[in-house]
Amino acid sequence: MSRRKLPGLFPTLLILLLTVNIFFMVYVKIAIKDLRKEDLVHLKLHAWKSAKENVLVEHLEYIEMVVQNISNSIKLSSNVEERKLVDDVQLPEKSTDGVQSAKEAKKEEEKHKVSPKMRFPDSSLFKRWGDNLSEDEQVKAQALFEQYGYNVYLSNLLPLDRSLKATRPSRCLEKKYPQDLPTISVVLIFLNEATSVILRAITSIINRTPPHLLKEIVLVDDCSAHEELKGPLEEKIKRYNVQHPGLLKIVRHQRREGLTQARISGWKASSADVVAILDAHIEVNHEWAEPILARIKEDHTVIVSPVFDNIRFDDFEIVRYIEAADGFDWALWCLYESPPTDWYALKDETAPIRSPSVMGIFAANREFLGAIGVLDGGMHIYGGENVELGIRTWQCGGKIEVLPCSRVAHLERAHKPYLLDLSHAVKQNALRVAEVWMDEYKYMVYYAWNVPLENPGIDFGDVSSRKELRKKLNCRSFDWYIKNVYPNLIPQTTIVAYGTMRNTLNEGICIDQGPLPGNTPIMYDCHGYSPQHVFYHSTGEIYVGSLRARRDIVDRCLVDTSQGELPFLEQCDVAMSKGLSMHWDFRQGAAVINKITKRCLELVKDEGASVYRLILQNCTGQKWTIQHTVKDWGSKRTAG
Repeated sequence: MSRRKLPGLFPTLLILLLTVNIFFMVYVKIAIKDLRKEDLVHLKLHAWKSAKENVLVEHLEYIEMVVQNISNSIKLSSNVEERKLVDDVQLPEKSTDGVQSAKEAKKEEEKHKVSPKMRFPDSSLFKRWGDNLSEDEQVKAQALFEQYGYNVYLSNLLPLDRSLKATRPSRCLEKKYPQDLPTISVVLIFLNEATSVILRAITSIINRTPPHLLKEIVLVDDCSAHEELKGPLEEKIKRYNVQHPGLLKIVRHQRREGLTQARISGWKASSADVVAILDAHIEVNHEWAEPILARIKEDHTVIVSPVFDNIRFDDFEIVRYIEAADGFDWALWCLYESPPTDWYALKDETAPIRSPSVMGIFAANREFLGAIGVLDGGMHIYGGENVELGIRTWQCGGKIEVLPCSRVAHLERAHKPYLLDLSHAVKQNALRVAEVWMDEYKYMVYYAWNVPLENPGIDFGDVSSRKELRKKLNCRSFDWYIKNVYPNLIPQTTIVAYGTMRNTLNEGICIDQGPLPGNTPIMYDCHGYSPQHVFYHSTGEIYVGSLRARRDIVDRCLVDTSQGELPFLEQCDVAMSKGLSMHWDFRQGAAVINKITKRCLELVKDEGASVYRLILQNCTGQKWTIQHTVKDWGSKRTAG
């Protein structure tokens, strides 16, 4: 059929198509009338639940739209214009012409839009956020980020009462809690925090804690320097108290006393049955308090922790964290542990999780916490106080649990601006915990921090009062704690030398675990941090890298694979199961010789090279030393 004949036939075809579709519409409407009236209502309200119902409704709407457009086209068609319209007719899309035009206009606008220049392409702040900021806005945001360690620019734009996505296990929604729960005081600790972050924490607590249970919010300022946290914050507190009389109070330190002492000050200022000690950079989620109060009502000796979710430092999105116990390594750095097997056996995702320690945010019966010594006020600045509380609670008659139905979102900084290197404070605190609570296992903390067992040169303060407290409370031993509470923590009993390991050819370089991921040890300028920690066992193994000493995270042993000249690091349990050559003969100030291959661990410098390489080769008499020894190992009296 030629194009010239098409216009004459098209009106007939259109009328035929119109008749067919009208017949179809009438047929479907008669069929729908046969449905029960309540089913029709259900169909309209919940069409998304049924794919078939969706198709039916959408097809009706589509047919009506097609028919209407065809009718309009027929009315508009006349002579040449009629032929042109009929030739070009198309079935319309489901969006309106206005919406479609707007979308096309927006696409065109985006095509020609010039993105602002990225002023800080290497800043972690702008990896996921800030694409549309002007250069001036980027400068402001970056300056605030450097000052606080998180995105204050964005925080200041967000509403204080913003909604949080649900992160509780679904079965938590079915739980019912008693009406006669204990009251709670919430303590918020801060130091140079952004005001908007503090106010958002306060707002979330007020909005998501039943008023009859929330007795007070205690703010503890550990001597902040920012002016906005002085008079201006006081004014904001007064405004809250106008709406909620007497709810907020603030305690201010006149000098910086550290995180532990700030928490103790908050405990002293609280007066409710239960005290929850939180950071100020948090947002509590729905029904966060009820699980805590119900569990402490059941057992006043339980110290509980909510499950942390993460508020990302850059875009403030909430990331749900899975339920876990809180633990630590031998350096007393905090880490997450899988829940114990008996928790999984319950098949109840809402059940409390038995935990060796707490992460720092916790709640307790106020009187019980006081009776067991609150926190150790001798701790410096940051770190270790939560581990000390966990060990002390278990050893002195209490329990630690994590509650999956209580969720608190915690803002994790990209960096801590108030103290760039926390290692010295954590080291002091860790040795303090070891001396008071860890009995004959305290040497493991010394190994992990690479300090001498005798005269460590670390001032961890006077521990006599804490030892008296332990005696007064008749607390159990650390051996009991490991065996009954934290069996995943494995003491090492055969280490005879530890620390950095050097060759007499060049004592300015040390054995180093090398780049990670990777399994090839190297020689590197001595810095003494954990990648250069070496542990020699009387049984012949040489561990290289951080002292893990845990059942689920195994240390790495130095092995001679006999394949080439390079030494290799392999998980000690894997090396054992594969029968790899992992045992070495070594005496302080002598060669390191593999017991099976008889090759020596030595240094070579290639011709024209300026650096030494670590290799395995026939022994040439090179000598090695390890920084610290246990008791008199390696002395002339024992060497031989």
